[in-house]
Amino acid sequence: MITSKQARREAKQVFRLCFINGRMDEDRVRQVVKGVIGAKRRGYLLLLAQFQRLVKVERDRHTADVESAVPLPPDLQASVQSGLEGLYGPGLDIRFAHRPELIGGMRVKVGSDVYDGTVLSELAALEKRF
Repeated sequence: MITSKQARREAKQVFRLCFINGRMDEDRVRQVVKGVIGAKRRGYLLLLAQFQRLVKVERDRHTADVESAVPLPPDLQASVQSGLEGLYGPGLDIRFAHRPELIGGMRVKVGSDVYDGTVLSELAALEKRF
């Protein structure tokens, strides 16, 4: 049985194989998973769990979730997109969502970075101070 430390090390090694020109390639990820499952060597489930965690973190780093209280017009969406690509680089997958419960403002989440300028978050902060 391999230890979790060995599984993390091996997962990082096979994770590096999934990159083409600095970007993660989904086809290579599938090939790696099929290869690991096909080999069925000892501890392969632990290795796949660690590999899945690495893939999720990398995918989240290149995905932006933009939530706003009202639907954003196309020109504002383009402005937000260009600003985010300026900060995080090109190739960012941006998803826009309309959430009326935010009352007003916008929340942007890219990976573990969260920029929250909503009225709902300000009300929650105000409530916490009292």
